[in-house]
Amino acid sequence: MDPAASHSEINLEVDGVQHALRIDNRITLLDALREQLGVTAPKKGCDHGQCGSCTVLLNGRRATSCLSFAVANDGAQVITAAGLGTGEEPHTMQRAFLEQDGFQCGYCTPGQICSAVGMLDEVEAGHPSYVTEDLGTEPELTDTEIRERMSGNICRCAAYPNILAAIRQAGA
Repeated sequence: MDPAASHSEINLEVDGVQHALRIDNRITLLDALREQLGVTAPKKGCDHGQCGSCTVLLNGRRATSCLSFAVANDGAQVITAAGLGTGEEPHTMQRAFLEQDGFQCGYCTPGQICSAVGMLDEVEAGHPSYVTEDLGTEPELTDTEIRERMSGNICRCAAYPNILAAIRQAGA
């Protein structure tokens, strides 16, 4: 097999910066971000899409980057938790996580924040979840809705009450 055939050139916009990459076709978006670009906000947790620590906003929607091949995302816009705000002007969700102490060890925090931002966009767009009671009305941002929508993001430190409070604050 021709080694060149197993590689592709792709372009990614990551946190507002354009990148041209030559990558192995088998590399995940998570590994491309971390190993090729040095973007370490998304974390490698389970590598099976079950923990959510690698969650990013991919073309505006939340996605577990460990489950997506980088080559399938040529031309995509990727926003990580680091690209949501700045140290001087944090994103509303980042500020809420700080104010509500929505983290302990911090490992899952970037994925939690990206997932929460994407989740609030889904609610605002009127997308129902499994627990949405009335599909004929806009979903309400109840604690039950938030918990269901964030169920793909695991916090091993059990900071869930504070994460819930942070999302409630940012969604208000």
